[in-house]
Amino acid sequence: MDLQTSLWLFQAVQAIGLSLWLCIAVLNNLQAFRASLGAVGATMAMAPLRQAPAIDIPLLSRALHAPALHRFALVLVLVLQVAAAVTALIGSYLLLTDSTELARPWLNLALSAFLGFTFAMLLGGLWFGYWIRQEGLQLTHLVLVLWALLAFVVFNVQWA
Repeated sequence: MDLQTSLWLFQAVQAIGLSLWLCIAVLNNLQAFRASLGAVGATMAMAPLRQAPAIDIPLLSRALHAPALHRFALVLVLVLQVAAAVTALIGSYLLLTDSTELARPWLNLALSAFLGFTFAMLLGGLWFGYWIRQEGLQLTHLVLVLWALLAFVVFNVQWA
């Protein structure tokens, strides 16, 4: 196997894996919308900080208890997830049909939407103090940012 073929294979596996992961994320949020809404709402209301032993810090003034805002936040993430999944699927298809140059913009668009919803979760979580009681969630979001950055390199590095 030559270098170009092995690079294409690696990119194809990455693109398909990313596409499938994004599709499952969308499916999970659609299928369990109320549960996802509850999780988003709890974070935005800063509920974990009120659990025993309660952590009384000035950041609690940022808590939002408005279900409409919780729904808006989840829908925003879901819209970005759908955009990421659809563009990743298009990019994967183009990559598999040996149109690497046509696939790259679609995959970059998918990664941009992926970063968009990941940063929305990461920054929203930071605003609502989730690093204090939901550090595992914050680490997950940081790993997703790292995955998107590394995938960008994989899809865009030109090998001689």
